[in-house]
Amino acid sequence: MEVIEGRADIDDVGAFVAELDGIGDDHGVTVQAFDARYVVDRAHLERAVDLAARARERADTIAEDFGVEILLYAAGRRQINRALRMGVSEGDCPVVAVIVDGNDRKDEAAAAADLGEALDDAETVGDYDEARVREFFDVGDTELAATDGTLADAVRERVALLVVEK
Repeated sequence: MEVIEGRADIDDVGAFVAELDGIGDDHGVTVQAFDARYVVDRAHLERAVDLAARARERADTIAEDFGVEILLYAAGRRQINRALRMGVSEGDCPVVAVIVDGNDRKDEAAAAADLGEALDDAETVGDYDEARVREFFDVGDTELAATDGTLADAVRERVALLVVEK
């Protein structure tokens, strides 16, 4: 798995996603982009990718498309339309994307180079919007006060719990 981060000025989300799909098709990989304001850290994405891959191996996926499966796990939701809120949006958007290929890391690296050209350099992983994340993942004050864990821990728990809710 490769993680690419940056900023994009997105005029048309559909065209941007089509560009990412084209990069994925060119290199035989899956590219899934997120609005970085919802991604708490790299471990959040790693866990989502691992669980989506495990579901695919077991033929127990929620979605037919592997990128959408990754999105569902990252969002901790089974409903695609609700998970899509975590995707990129029009305007100046902080982006973090995962590139996944189960076979050849050279393909991931080549896709990462192409994707890097489509984004302006910026560090976005871990630069999340706390209020946005808490609202999206429904993490309240009571939950945070009841644990020694952080908001990032609570989000990663939501990712892991999607398996249980299936």
